[in-house]
Amino acid sequence: MAGKADPRKAGVALAGNWFARLRDGLARTRERLASRVYAAVAHRIIDESLYEELEEALIAADVGVPATAALLEELRQRVRAERLRDAARLPELLRDAMRGLLASAGEPPADGLRWAPQPPTVVMVVGVNGVGKTTTIGKLAAWAAARGRRPLLAAGDTFRAAAAEQLAEWARRAGADLVRHAEGADAAAVVFDAIQAAAARGRDLVLADTAGRLHTKSNLMEELKKVRRVMGRACEGAPHDVLLVLDATTGQNAIQQARAFHEAVGVDGIVLTKLDGTAKGGVALAVVKELGLPIRWVGVGEGVEDLRPFDAEAFIDALLPDEESSKVT
Repeated sequence: MAGKADPRKAGVALAGNWFARLRDGLARTRERLASRVYAAVAHRIIDESLYEELEEALIAADVGVPATAALLEELRQRVRAERLRDAARLPELLRDAMRGLLASAGEPPADGLRWAPQPPTVVMVVGVNGVGKTTTIGKLAAWAAARGRRPLLAAGDTFRAAAAEQLAEWARRAGADLVRHAEGADAAAVVFDAIQAAAARGRDLVLADTAGRLHTKSNLMEELKKVRRVMGRACEGAPHDVLLVLDATTGQNAIQQARAFHEAVGVDGIVLTKLDGTAKGGVALAVVKELGLPIRWVGVGEGVEDLRPFDAEAFIDALLPDEESSKVT
């Protein structure tokens, strides 16, 4: 008689599979960064021209100028402190600098989201059209439901014709409740009713979709501010978490989006989607450096399991692995 499967082994296998998808997703960024870094340091002494090559490699990976400058300054300090001349250790020191930069935004919540002391926890999800915002909400709902939470989705994107239908399908898959109004309805009213419904039905998590705002349109950003204010009236302390969804393929344009949304509604964390197939994965470091906002979740595919809480160590291993691992395609 066959024994029962060990859930711990299944968890390890799932984690391994996800790391493989993350590594695959960052392949183009890794090709731009790791190959150039290891080529630059091979059989070299440390001099100014080497720092210039490392700078070019980081910029090419969309790490951005401020983050690149910070990483290289940390590298220089370590080199001086340890009186290094041989460049062989620079990739290791660069990984250490990346860890420090990502940690500077603070520790992520242990349970993935910033849960309220008393339910329901209200999460506001914002971002421009096309970044995968509604899909991200659906995946978060499935993630929460799999952990015993009882999510309710608020169809606050009342302007995009298919948004409510898309969210309804995700609610069905996750076994979550859905509150929606007619197309074109007031988004703040939808969210208010959703929070009231969650409290009445004993739901402990509200994931609120919002219309895909163009961050350059001040009137639309003002409406997001209104939604946030109404959340606070419907539930004390709400929203308890504000997540901004960014498309990694947009590279440095994501920084401008993040800055505008953060100024408007106070973003708590970033969901970085579409890391699969992009050569711009270094934007994660740029966001943290320029805005002080932590990367909280990353998406590397279309499946529910492809959205996971951000793991800085796994990200660095996939972005700039040690030299032996970097040779594995």
